[in-house]
Amino acid sequence: MNDENNARAHPAPDWQAQVDRAAARLLAGGVVAYPSETVWGLAAHPDHPAAIRRLYELKGRDAQKPVQVSCLNREAAQRLILPQPALARLAPFWPGPLTVVTPARPDCPPDLAPGGRVGLRLPDHPVALALLERVGGLLATTSCNRSGEPAALTFEQARDLNLGDQVLPDGGFPALGVPSTVLLLPEGLILRAGAVSETQLRAALTDPA
Repeated sequence: MNDENNARAHPAPDWQAQVDRAAARLLAGGVVAYPSETVWGLAAHPDHPAAIRRLYELKGRDAQKPVQVSCLNREAAQRLILPQPALARLAPFWPGPLTVVTPARPDCPPDLAPGGRVGLRLPDHPVALALLERVGGLLATTSCNRSGEPAALTFEQARDLNLGDQVLPDGGFPALGVPSTVLLLPEGLILRAGAVSETQLRAALTDPA
């Protein structure tokens, strides 16, 4: 195992300790900035509607624009959505920089599914995944920035924005700076271009296998 792989398998103890503190803050109703493989995010726990409202206030986000839900794995994501056959074809992109907007289950919290649809993403970043694991697998998330401004791409940028109760380090895995692609299902419409190309998605969705 090379040094990079070893670092991925064995994160530094202080990295883990900071994730533990951030998880405790989220479970208590706080807001936390965290790294992902795309840009830095801002998170609140879905069990705390007041925390989600605070996330909107800190960001200055239009109340009509939904947040997405970051998920630990596909099993966690499926707790929120109606069965969607196309998701199996998109498996190669999850985890990864793809957000899927799809019909939600009737019991999905309305804060997460305005209009009956929920946006889901499975991040591919060790810090984000460790945080999700500690809070039950789901977080309400948005990019770490004030509305209309660029998203933070580094710990220093996220810290200087001062939007949450804690800012997590990236653990040596920097954000790439390209947002996730947003795909609407079952229509197959791309709502935002991003790291996964339209060509890749069209090929996956039409693959007869």
